[in-house]
Amino acid sequence: MNIELAGEGWQLLPQRAAWWPAQRMLVMADVHFGKAASFRAQGVPVPSGTTAANLQRIDDLIRTCLPRRLLFLGDLFHSRHSYGADTIAELASWRRGHASLDVVLVEGNHDRSAGRAPSELGLSVQADPWRCGPFAFCHEPRRIDDAVALAGHLHPCVNLHGRAGDSARLACFWIRDGLAVLPSFGEFTGGASFVREPGDRVIAVVESTLVEIPPRRLSGRTG
Repeated sequence: MNIELAGEGWQLLPQRAAWWPAQRMLVMADVHFGKAASFRAQGVPVPSGTTAANLQRIDDLIRTCLPRRLLFLGDLFHSRHSYGADTIAELASWRRGHASLDVVLVEGNHDRSAGRAPSELGLSVQADPWRCGPFAFCHEPRRIDDAVALAGHLHPCVNLHGRAGDSARLACFWIRDGLAVLPSFGEFTGGASFVREPGDRVIAVVESTLVEIPPRRLSGRTG
């Protein structure tokens, strides 16, 4: 889905990422590498394999978009358990396969808790907000003077209700004046509701497509 932010053309992607063609920059938020490993380390029996699944989805986008830069809007890592030997080996192998790609991480709260990322991952770690052109790339959503902010952190979701009484909870992009919040990219992440205000756009991820959700009311809790 094509949108305009700060006079620049962007594409929102059903893979829960955003593409800035003019800069060949692929943007995503809240991958939370190592979250499943963190749960298992605490005795919660969750499946393995989420790191490989997330890397495959990123690879698919790289092949499609051919970006020069890959930008993560925080919470690339979930906790110190994300730096387990197996996870880091998998990530380092992936990074060697994309050695020419500029990979930038705007630090999120989970990244700071996890500690410094291993050097073999080749990340350019930036403080929040990181500015590029007319945009301020953040982890936590907020207004930034003289810029349009793109952020993550909230994992926004919307609930849709059918006439037959069925419902679906869908990840979504949430856009308002001066701010765009991306859905979480990670396979093993939850979602949160938010308050929709007049003028907001809510664009839901419905399987392999995007659907803009009209307001049911001018304001209220969405998701």
